[in-house]
Amino acid sequence: MIYEMRVYRCVPGRLPALLKRFETITLKLWDKHGIRQAGFFTTLVGASNQELTYFIAWDSLAEREQKWTAFQTDPVWLSARADTEKDGQIVDNIVNQFLQPTAFSSVR
Repeated sequence: MIYEMRVYRCVPGRLPALLKRFETITLKLWDKHGIRQAGFFTTLVGASNQELTYFIAWDSLAEREQKWTAFQTDPVWLSARADTEKDGQIVDNIVNQFLQPTAFSSVR
């Protein structure tokens, strides 16, 4: 099992739009494509309160490549993303990392 950590840094004031998109659109499409979320977090204390951090659980990098590509090219996603950004860009920057649990991690 590996985990992908993604941090979305939003355009100022656009975090609510990103949260709404995940809650009402993105997660349903992830279910369709078999993408398993492992937690979502907003920043309470840190450099910016305009960030969303989340984790996705993958069995392998090959699984990630196949499922993420299918999601990113899904016409429903492309249309929904364009529609939710009609009032302007939501995400300014995305940073992601692939993490492997240690032998002593409570998460495996």
